[in-house]
Amino acid sequence: MPHDAKTGMTLSLHSSAFGTNDPIPTDHTCDGAGTPPPLEWNGAPNGTQSFALIVDDPDAPDPKAPQRTFVHWVAYDIPASATRIDGGHRDGLNDRKQQGYTGPCPPIGRHRYFFKLYALDTKLGDLGRPTKSDLERAMKGHVLEQTELVGTYAH
Repeated sequence: MPHDAKTGMTLSLHSSAFGTNDPIPTDHTCDGAGTPPPLEWNGAPNGTQSFALIVDDPDAPDPKAPQRTFVHWVAYDIPASATRIDGGHRDGLNDRKQQGYTGPCPPIGRHRYFFKLYALDTKLGDLGRPTKSDLERAMKGHVLEQTELVGTYAH
């Protein structure tokens, strides 16, 4: 999380639903409504033209023997004026091959979920239905600053 010397601020991400490394409430998982948790940020660096968000789980399928990273949300072209997720953005494909957020639903054990926010120096425009890797390629060379919030969940 680099410090922006011009503004004296650092990009930070938080949720009113859970704290860093705390359990994600059931409402935001497959055991509840599966709605995205409220996410808010501050400290956007000068020159921010948009934000992007990637939510993934590096502990799939079993945290004791992880084999892959499961992507839960790919969102981009979040307006530069935004300080929270509340629509007005484009959604890419998660690993369920759906657009939008899919809540945590670990098959075994307690998993970690990384909510990664990127401040970009550009708007990316319509990328169709980008995957996480498509979005990362499109963001390359445009990330001004990034931050993350980690939550956990187990059935």
